Amino acid sequence: MQLSVIIVNYNVKFYLEQCLCSLCRAVEGIEAEVIVVDNHSKDGSVAYLKPLFPSVRFVQSSHNLGFARANNMAVRQSRGDYVLLLNPDTIVGEQVLREALAFMGNHSKAGAVGVSMLKADGKRAMESRRGIPTPMTAFYKMVGLCKRFPESSRFAHYYMGGLPWDSPQQIEVVSGAFCLLRREALFQAGLLDEDYFMYGEDIELSYQLLQKGWQNWYLPLDILHYKGESTEKSSFRYVHVFYKAMLVFMCKHYTAASLISIPVKAAIFFKAFTALVGQMISGVLHAFGLSSHKKNEASYVFIGRKKMLDECRQLSESNDLRARFVVGSPSDMPDFLPDAGGGVAYIVYDTETFDYAFILKDMVLRFDGRCSLGTYRHGTLITAKEVICYEG
Repeated sequence: MQLSVIIVNYNVKFYLEQCLCSLCRAVEGIEAEVIVVDNHSKDGSVAYLKPLFPSVRFVQSSHNLGFARANNMAVRQSRGDYVLLLNPDTIVGEQVLREALAFMGNHSKAGAVGVSMLKADGKRAMESRRGIPTPMTAFYKMVGLCKRFPESSRFAHYYMGGLPWDSPQQIEVVSGAFCLLRREALFQAGLLDEDYFMYGEDIELSYQLLQKGWQNWYLPLDILHYKGESTEKSSFRYVHVFYKAMLVFMCKHYTAASLISIPVKAAIFFKAFTALVGQMISGVLHAFGLSSHKKNEASYVFIGRKKMLDECRQLSESNDLRARFVVGSPSDMPDFLPDAGGGVAYIVYDTETFDYAFILKDMVLRFDGRCSLGTYRHGTLITAKEVICYEG
């Protein structure tokens, strides 16, 4: 067995369905297995997906194991020479796995490989390449110097800002959203550290790989990661869990971290408190109808074959969507300008007409920051913000 793909799911059955559809194309010609660990979802994920993907092995947990424990359980059951840890809210282009495996085959010291993760607006997610969060690297990120100087090899080392995006590069941390691992290296590193429930386990694993003499690489192969677009990174929960995980890592590996734990904890509290206040203000504005984010500001451009467009017209009418409908195919791609108006414009591709690789490439070339990716397949419209099902 060449490849084992492991996905941990929790209440995102429609995003996972789309991910598995892209995987079915990406593993063609590869001796591969796909294992989904369901972390006690409440949305009927397994019952919905199992009949659609009979070749996928579904493992159901009776409670939420967390990311690290769930992945480790599947890793121990897997048989592949390479193991891909993949998030359920991703789309993988048809050639990505073949090219990544070929790179690993030609680089015997490569323990882990990551790729270019695109957000739904076509921008690259900074999390695609990261540095080890030493106390100073973490400090630069927390005080905003990383964001202020995004291309600085010093201040932006957390995102390895000094590296080019268009060529393979050695990096320090591979994101757990797409982490292709050599099985030998993964077991030498001791699998994922279960001290981390969510966030930080990919940093720990990458660090252990480096300590064992393996290399971590970034490859300029595009995938879509909705989380880069949809996660509220200013939310109280995200700030608290993310920076707490960073503190756990520093305390594990840097003796000086005990000296800075108090100011770091104070910074975590301040950031979390600021996020909480922001959420409260946003809630009050929404309650009084003063929020600027209204659903009717969004517009949609559906592009694909006639059957898909007919279904999408009915979906749009039943959900009061402001929409346009464009007939198109890879060989006959029309030129159009979406009308964003005062809100986001979603370009929704028919995934039965377009390859996922084509969609990702077109997204990068066409989008200018005003648009966001959407997909439509078998009655389901998916964007970074919502899922709408056609009941016709």
